[in-house]
Amino acid sequence: MQQRRASPHTIASYRDTFRLLLAFAKERLHKNPSEIELTALDTTLVADFLHFLETKRRSSIRTRNIRLAALHSFFRYVALCDPTHAQLCQRVLAIPTKRHEKRPIDFLSEAEIEALLGSPNTSTWLGRRDRTLLHLAIQTGLRVSELTSLRCQDVILGTGAHVRCEGKGRKQRCTPLRRDVAAFTKSWLRELQGQPEDPLFPSTRGGPLSRDAVEGLVEKYATIAQQRCPSIKGKRITPHVLRHSSAMSLLHHGVDRSVIALWLGHESTATTEIYLHADLHIKEKALSRTASGTAKPTRYRPTDRTLAFLEAL
Repeated sequence: MQQRRASPHTIASYRDTFRLLLAFAKERLHKNPSEIELTALDTTLVADFLHFLETKRRSSIRTRNIRLAALHSFFRYVALCDPTHAQLCQRVLAIPTKRHEKRPIDFLSEAEIEALLGSPNTSTWLGRRDRTLLHLAIQTGLRVSELTSLRCQDVILGTGAHVRCEGKGRKQRCTPLRRDVAAFTKSWLRELQGQPEDPLFPSTRGGPLSRDAVEGLVEKYATIAQQRCPSIKGKRITPHVLRHSSAMSLLHHGVDRSVIALWLGHESTATTEIYLHADLHIKEKALSRTASGTAKPTRYRPTDRTLAFLEAL
């Protein structure tokens, strides 16, 4: 926390990893965590722990890799502080991450976005808060952690209206607001009458909304929106899907992917390429520009026995 200045989310991920590991080691070795020596955390136990995560806890491969990354970080630290365990650390560090299936991202169409934004009941305080949150989330593409950490002072209205946030890697960025979103936000701030340090989207108790609370309200309004837009049925709408929808909307309006990367706070434009893969309109446009060939299609027939053998594999 002090030397590497890891974010609270990273600290929480490492904490959860070692809580699970020590509980697993306690049951396996029949020892309390304070009695377990470092040498007991060998590759066999770590591998069994990772297998336990996938089979017993039904963790995804991504989660399994995150837990392994925390263990790798720990054993790199051990190798630096106590070289006598270098061989053990080297073996644990050699445990590879698993490759996982990369599925197409989910996002909302313009009609689905309109249905979702029209779901909150604006006659209530909660409805007006949630309407502003949804508008801000879809237009800015902020992560759920960035949304919940917004303060009243982070919204700058007037000419050049924008919102300021601190994203991954403590990167500060500003995202401009459309006129309609700025108007909703201005109305909400006038009603909230909060101090500069107060959360922009408080809970009923006055504190900032939790991640679970935001996920719950997005799911609730997605269920309501299904009545107006049946195409939402079958989609699992999460706050991150709203972020994807913001990126896809920018892409459909011809915004360059380098600008989208800056908009979303991506470290590299390579991360933004997932939206190119998900956008069928871009692929259809590329297909329309290709001319069909006049040559008769043929199938390659290898004559060499080795090539024939490889072809049959």
